[in-house]
Amino acid sequence: MKMLISVIIPTYNEEKTIKLILQKVFDQTKYNKEVIVVDDCSTDKTLEILNSEINENIKIIKNDKNYGKGYSIRRGIKECNGVITIIQDADLEYDPSDYPKLLDPILKGKADVVYGTRFYGTGEKRVLNYWHRVGNYILTTFSNMFTNINLTDMEVGFKVFKTVILKEINLKENRFGFEPEITAKISKKKLNIFEIGISYFGRNYDDGKKITWKDGIAAIWCIIYYNIIDKK
Repeated sequence: MKMLISVIIPTYNEEKTIKLILQKVFDQTKYNKEVIVVDDCSTDKTLEILNSEINENIKIIKNDKNYGKGYSIRRGIKECNGVITIIQDADLEYDPSDYPKLLDPILKGKADVVYGTRFYGTGEKRVLNYWHRVGNYILTTFSNMFTNINLTDMEVGFKVFKTVILKEINLKENRFGFEPEITAKISKKKLNIFEIGISYFGRNYDDGKKITWKDGIAAIWCIIYYNIIDKK
């Protein structure tokens, strides 16, 4: 029997992409998967589309109000039964066809955690806003200074974990602070962390991108807080 892989898809107002991302996830037939979609109180037709797609391999969780990505991931983690968990955004920026190379270091016993990286590797990458790239570089460098690990893309939304690791970490952030928080907390454990170059089809704000400069400021605080102040 194939090893079970859990895929958590936090979702908010992704009516244009949710059906296609589910199709792409299930196209990865090499793996036995459970898909956990956490709808963060979408106001468009996302939930209607999800209900039409439901089957025995998809579990839909509905938040009672809009809490944020981090909250949705926490809810998804509680439902994971797989040995390995993939965090997969619903917006098509990250391609499930990259699953094999992201999973490979864990399946071979080399890694406990694998981060995708948008900033090196041979995968296709959409050319977008220069200042977003600068912001990512600043946040990743600032995070590395505290964690003493040499990531190139701390903010990437494509991360893979041994599920047991996720379940034992006390996560708190409700919004995009999940990324610096989880990075700070895994850096304090004796884990083998890998990075793999991925394809990236980034969105701009006209396409529906949601993260803003305010989330960048919040990320700076999270880096400081979870590396120095918070000990849990």
